Amino acid sequence: MKRHFRLCPLVLALLLIFSSIPEAIRAAESTAVFDSLTILFTHDTHDHFLPDATDTGGYTRLAALLKEQREAAVHTTITLDAGDFSMGSLFQTVYTSDAPELRALGAMGYDATTLGNHEFDYRQQGLADMLNAAKESGAPLPAIVQANYTTPENPETAVSLLNAFENYPVTPYTVIEKPYVDVPGAHTGDKDTLRIAVFGLMGLDSHECAPMSGMVYESIIDAAKRVVAEIQSKEDPDYIICLSHAGTEDGRGEDYELAKAVDGIDVIISGHTHTTLSEPIEVNETLIVSCGPYTKNLGVLTVGHENSSDGALVMRSYQLVPIDSSIPADPDMTAMTETFKGAVERNYLSAYGLGYDDVLSVSQGDLSIELTGGIIGQAYIDTVRALEGDAYVPIAFAVAPDGVIRDHIRAGDITTADAFDILSLGSGSDGSPGYPLVSVYLTGKDLKNAFEVDASISQIMPAAELFGAGANWHYNPHRMFLDRVTSCTLWDGENATAIEDDQLYRVVADLYSGQMLGTVESKSLGLLTVTPRDENGVPVTDLESRIIHDRNGKELKAWFALASHLKERGTAGPPGAVSKYAWPSWNPLKLLFPMGLPTLVASLIGLAVIVLVILLIRRIIHPRKNRRSTKGYRPYRG
Repeated sequence: MKRHFRLCPLVLALLLIFSSIPEAIRAAESTAVFDSLTILFTHDTHDHFLPDATDTGGYTRLAALLKEQREAAVHTTITLDAGDFSMGSLFQTVYTSDAPELRALGAMGYDATTLGNHEFDYRQQGLADMLNAAKESGAPLPAIVQANYTTPENPETAVSLLNAFENYPVTPYTVIEKPYVDVPGAHTGDKDTLRIAVFGLMGLDSHECAPMSGMVYESIIDAAKRVVAEIQSKEDPDYIICLSHAGTEDGRGEDYELAKAVDGIDVIISGHTHTTLSEPIEVNETLIVSCGPYTKNLGVLTVGHENSSDGALVMRSYQLVPIDSSIPADPDMTAMTETFKGAVERNYLSAYGLGYDDVLSVSQGDLSIELTGGIIGQAYIDTVRALEGDAYVPIAFAVAPDGVIRDHIRAGDITTADAFDILSLGSGSDGSPGYPLVSVYLTGKDLKNAFEVDASISQIMPAAELFGAGANWHYNPHRMFLDRVTSCTLWDGENATAIEDDQLYRVVADLYSGQMLGTVESKSLGLLTVTPRDENGVPVTDLESRIIHDRNGKELKAWFALASHLKERGTAGPPGAVSKYAWPSWNPLKLLFPMGLPTLVASLIGLAVIVLVILLIRRIIHPRKNRRSTKGYRPYRG
């Protein structure tokens, strides 16, 4: 009996274990993942048909990698792009006539894309022409989705664009049905397809970076709430994906706030800020992903749904696949690229007497963005001086902000394509590719404010960092915000000249940079102003009236000024002087002097706080006693 009694606990334990197996199986089944979807994605590819100077990226390789990923996929697969597919190489020069970007995306099997701010670089008419050219080509094309940036400020002058949107068509969202594919044994139910709803958004910063778009901006949160509600009520989607050209920075940003505020979005593919996320950002049951710009990586995200009551989204895998020399070029995309290269030479470069691969100069080493910016500034000065001859009015400062310099000079041969890539953005009033140079005048005070923009505002807005030639400035990064510049002079490579506050100085920049001068006041909370003026000191409201033209009346393009300078020099080396010098110091005297208005105000506030603290401490240590008056009082001496 004792022995039998001892076995009872063991038997009971085994019975409990075996009885729990069906329950465990049911639990496993309830959390099994089904309806899996693999999303292949890019953003900010910027016309990178070919590998860059570091032998990275290129549509020719991306096409091969996409085929490889699709062949290896064990789940339903979709291919998406989050905008800024144009403006970044010479291929953009046939943007309006040949639409190489959309045709390349179509050839690579992209299902959908959205419009970024750079799709508006050639203004409304340029975008309309590109959409029409793409449609007329008869080539396979991706759907274009855009939900909050399709209303022109002036519909009467935007008829061409509105017609192109309707003709392509550009829609707030699209529903893409894909054959249901999954690993053997996965839950499939009676599904033959997955329904994936995809919508597109333009961020606020993107809107501000498209000053010539002529479009009305609607909040991405308001638009997303409206579109998601419509999709959920009408489309019965398995997934809702947002192609957002808004972006994230340091784990936060516009797309983070979008996901936080709007329910129902499964995935946000986040473009514009050129962010590379090694892991998705997860907020409010939404995954935010970014793979970096310029076709450096292909993003691959696989998601699914739990087989539970709420069908929660599950991330199954996430990786960024580098697009490097290990990936062979796709022959079909290579052939398409060569066709477009020929169109570039015939339709654009021939007017400049240049070929796509012409070698202009040689650099003995890689140059930093600052040194590249110095060469650009000197190129502007030298080209304008040669153009104007005896009528040349000295340029005090030629500026190239970080936001318009798209690459830096690298070691080896510098070709026409390389020079263009460095200054590849925009178009002029003539509608032709490339921002032209403009000539304006700034007061000495405003010129100093521009240097303060570099020293202070560029720390929170990197695109505002200034490079150039003709002036230099010293600053202490530890000083008060908006009061960091300690000295500045004009510098011609040999002589330094003091800057007088009330004097007018000639400044040359590209059109886009000139247009962004008006944002200085808002970005500095009204403490700084940089007002472009004419020769007589009258403020300029139409910067296009200040475009510099060559002897034939053509706009002088920023990229061509650089190309001409490099070709003239034959070699690319550092300019005569660096524009700016940082002198960090915690010395109290150097933190306070020279004292500008921000430091003066902060010092007075600080002094007032110190005085109040001292008075408070004295009050605590030496409290006033409640004494009765003793006048006329005689103590009782009984």
